[in-house]
Amino acid sequence: MKFKIIFAPVKPQKTDAIVDAAKAAGATGATIIPARGTGMHEAKTFFGLTLEDQTDIVLFLLEEHLIDPVLKAINTAGEFGKPGTGIAFVLPVEQVIGMESQIEKFKEEVRGKYL
Repeated sequence: MKFKIIFAPVKPQKTDAIVDAAKAAGATGATIIPARGTGMHEAKTFFGLTLEDQTDIVLFLLEEHLIDPVLKAINTAGEFGKPGTGIAFVLPVEQVIGMESQIEKFKEEVRGKYL
């Protein structure tokens, strides 16, 4: 099986909607990493201190065939067409360990649909 990973740095208020949409599209879970970042515009300052926007980096490790539907779902849920809401990008994954239980669950679901 081939895997890819979707990275989606998003505003925290969009995180739950993105994760829910991804799960509805076939993702089995997500990893959420709190972060800080700046976009195209300069970071705001307050008395000499830089104020950076909070960001969540949402990661989805998926089988290759799930990438397009999940990416489409998070694009809609995250409203990525609006400026400053977030982005998403996909990278290939060379090797994966620890996914055996999820792969077995997927195989069982597929068998259940076609029996």
